[in-house]
Amino acid sequence: MTRLFLSAALALTVLFLAPPAGAGEGTGASWAISGDLTLEKAVEAALRQNPDIRKQLQEIQRTRGQIVEVRAQALPQMGVSGNFRQVDRRLVAGGSFDSSDLSPTTTTTTTTTGGVTTTTTAIPVASGDQGGGSGPGDKSWSVSITARQVLYSGGQVRAAINIAKFSEDSSYYQLRDTVDRIIALTRVQFYEVLLTRALITVQEEAVRLLGDGLKDQQNRFEAGTVPRFNVLRAEVELSNAQPDLIRAKSNALIAQLQLAKTLALEPGPKGQPTFHCVGEFSVIEPRLGLIEAIAAAKEKRAFLKVQRQQILTGKEQIKVALAGYKPRLDANAGYELHNSRFSDKLDKIVDGWFFGVTGSWDIFDGLETAGKVQQARAQLEFAKINYDDSVQKVELEVQQSYANLQAARETIRSQQKNVEQALEALRLASERLLAGAGTQLDVLDARVALTKARTSEIQARATYNQELSEFDRVTATETLYSETFEDPLTKRQAPKTAPAAPPAPTKKKAP
Repeated sequence: MTRLFLSAALALTVLFLAPPAGAGEGTGASWAISGDLTLEKAVEAALRQNPDIRKQLQEIQRTRGQIVEVRAQALPQMGVSGNFRQVDRRLVAGGSFDSSDLSPTTTTTTTTTGGVTTTTTAIPVASGDQGGGSGPGDKSWSVSITARQVLYSGGQVRAAINIAKFSEDSSYYQLRDTVDRIIALTRVQFYEVLLTRALITVQEEAVRLLGDGLKDQQNRFEAGTVPRFNVLRAEVELSNAQPDLIRAKSNALIAQLQLAKTLALEPGPKGQPTFHCVGEFSVIEPRLGLIEAIAAAKEKRAFLKVQRQQILTGKEQIKVALAGYKPRLDANAGYELHNSRFSDKLDKIVDGWFFGVTGSWDIFDGLETAGKVQQARAQLEFAKINYDDSVQKVELEVQQSYANLQAARETIRSQQKNVEQALEALRLASERLLAGAGTQLDVLDARVALTKARTSEIQARATYNQELSEFDRVTATETLYSETFEDPLTKRQAPKTAPAAPPAPTKKKAP
């Protein structure tokens, strides 16, 4: 199969998020393929339509939104606020008079006239309050424009931004892993369709041969050369072959439906697939040996790259937790307008600017920060252990796939020889029967053996191609990506001095 070249920024984001022409709103399947379907077309349809890939593309959009959200903590934030308030005049005036409520501004005067002593208490009252109307203070409004900026957060904001970036990178790697998995699944299901269809051909041929044998025995029975038993035996063998043919057709339909589900294709008018898979079981040797395959898998598998991103995220989580031990400084500045408190007119405006710095430092938080640091460090160790375990899983996957590939290759070789021998055995049995030296049972046995040999050979070819698809997936060699972000854990150090270039080969003159 032609190797697929996909960009790691995956140009998929633009290509796949755009719905195909004619796609309905809110519907999953929106494609219908009719006619011949090659493996390349099947893979293309899967990349465009498979729901797992489309969901992972949305995950990338979500992580991009996280970066924007977290980055906002490091940027200045501005806001406008305003309010209007009106209160009851009695709240402003202080309610009914009580001598115990005399304020420092209240004055008391005592005078004696004609032996009569008079005490006068003066309470300041605003002019607007005397007529029962509203006075200053019962209505107020203000508008302020404020800007806030984090000056120092103990490294918490920077670490949070790094975590968001690692999450975005991880979502890209997850998309790549999903793409590789869907490509392999499409190839496996495509070969399954070809296999089940080939088995139909084998079973039809077996039924045809048994039918021809039944006609031959009937003719011989009518001629009186064979007993009735031979006819009955041929009828039984033909009847026994019919269920195998029915199962083969059913399996072929199910295989097509499974492939249509992976490709998210619409069914035909009768609920059956409208496409016809076209291809063959070519036997291509793997491009890598076992050692090279393991090395390639460790370097390229997106699954491991996701695990490495988890380790980097864990390190940043520790920085976020340690920020609890450090102080935090925020600056704020702005401009405010409000009505004058000494006038009953709301259009009397007082305005001005303000600036301030707010700081906080938890001297003792009940060991909350210590607990967060302990959790973050444990999560980092968990990520490291999980990565080491994932590396071993990848190695095992490559080893198993390589062993299955070799077993399938040896099975093909053995079954090719077996088919040749079964054909020769059927030829000899048929000639012996015509010569009167053999029996019908020998011919039937030879035909059954040939059918089994052909079935095993076709299944071995299909299994080899399916195992090759899985081998390409576990080694991450089926698709090539342009790396647009650096993987710190797998970055190779460039040599300080470049090695000397080998001498150019000399061409020998032709004699």
